[in-house]
Amino acid sequence: MDVFMQYLPFLIPLMIVEIGLTVAALIHVFTHKTYRVGNRILWVILSFVQIIGPVCYFAFGKGDE
Repeated sequence: MDVFMQYLPFLIPLMIVEIGLTVAALIHVFTHKTYRVGNRILWVILSFVQIIGPVCYFAFGKGDE
């Protein structure tokens, strides 16, 4: 338990960033119909893969507006 408490100041901001990116990616996926790569189902599933899924969506999947 002491080890967890030691890393808590690092984990809380990381969790906030991860949740924020996931929510932003999901909002964008559900409000737009075009993607550069893949389809809506693929990006919804990948959005829940840690922090890598939303980052991949914004780097590779987000279509031109």
